[in-house]
Order: sequence, then structure tokens, then C-alpha cells
Amino acid sequence: MNIRIIVVGRIKEKYINDGINFYLKKLRPYCNIEIIEVEEEKAPQNLSEKEREEILKKEGERIFSKIKKGSFAVSLAIEGRGMDSHKFSKFIKDTFQSGYKEMTFIIGGSLGLWESIKDQSHFNLSFSKMTFPHQLMRLILLEQLYLAFDGKIHL
Repeated sequence: MNIRIIVVGRIKEKYINDGINFYLKKLRPYCNIEIIEVEEEKAPQNLSEKEREEILKKEGERIFSKIKKGSFAVSLAIEGRGMDSHKFSKFIKDTFQSGYKEMTFIIGGSLGLWESIKDQSHFNLSFSKMTFPHQLMRLILLEQLYLAFDGKIHL
């Protein structure tokens, strides 16, 4: 099983990097996992809607270039479908059992994700109706993936 996580931007905080490395190490026995970072566009302070869309499009095109053909793409989006940890575990299991050999999770930057990414993903997943820093979402996603693979979530 292959898991790819495509993210916009780099992690700046050491404590988040430490947590990410902790879960990457714990996940290695269960799956091949890779984090792919794409460049985050610099956004001016007072951003117009047009500038926002241009930035999202540039970041989105970088994301599209990293999604492998045949991979099951999951965009993390606040307006996506929510599920608890049990359902998330089952969702991953069902996706791989349906014939997919790879899942790609997509985390946008500070402005979110380009609509075309969400529209063309196989699934839009919401972890909460709350807004989280995009850097922290990597850690949250990895923790949930670990729970799903480790069997601590009983289906």
C-alpha cells in the first residue's frame, strides 16, 4: 500500500516536524508513505479575490503535476465529507480493497485549495468544520493514518 501526501509549503515549526517524523516512523511497517511539498506562493497582505484565485491556481497546477495517474486522490477541504476515526479507517481499507494501490492526500496552503483540485479529486474529506493551520493538518492526518493502520480502531 502506498500513501502520498501532497502539501503546499514547508514546515517551519520544529515541534510539528518532530511530530511528523514520529508518525512517519510508526507508519513505515504498514505502508510506503511519502510527503511531497510543492512551493507556496507568497500572498500580499491585502489580497484581492483575483489575486487569491491566481495564487490558488498556481499552487493547484503544482499539485496536479504531482498526482500519479491511477492514484485515489483525497482533498482535505473544510466543506468535504466528515467522518469519525472508525469510518476513516474503513474508508482507507475499502479504497485499497477496491483495487487502488495508492492513495494521495492533498493539503492546500494558507489560502486553501484550488476548486479544480477539489472537483477532480475522488473524495473531499473534512476533518472538522474548524479551520486548522495547513502545517498542523499534516500531523493530524498522519496521526489518523497511524490509528487506521495500527488496528487501534476496531471496525
